[in-house]
Amino acid sequence: MTSNMPLITIGYGSILIVIGLVGYFATGQASVTALIPAFLGFIAEICGLLARNERFLKHAMHGAAMVGLLGTLGTLRVVPQLPSLFDGSAERPAAVLSQGLTLLLSAIFVMLCVRSFIEARRAREAEG
Repeated sequence: MTSNMPLITIGYGSILIVIGLVGYFATGQASVTALIPAFLGFIAEICGLLARNERFLKHAMHGAAMVGLLGTLGTLRVVPQLPSLFDGSAERPAAVLSQGLTLLLSAIFVMLCVRSFIEARRAREAEG
């Protein structure tokens, strides 16, 4: 597995936490659902921290990839609403922005995880 994936995972989690907290407080703490990115980020950070230990690396990174996949799939519904951010017609622009950022970051993270898993498999096959 790419050795920097645990750090990337921690960074991904940290950014999601910031998105969730900013969204929650910027909207006057109107809805706990604004914290969903922060919850996902917290779980991702735990996975990233666990993955720094070689013994937990594989399972922790698979867990982190699952968090990324949930973040991606859970925010896909925002795609049709994204243009409303640019023309000013979004009913809840903070929610659309938060979900859009979560979608983008999560999709990139999942792609990095898949690439890392492929590299790890190739390295194992080359060894034995």
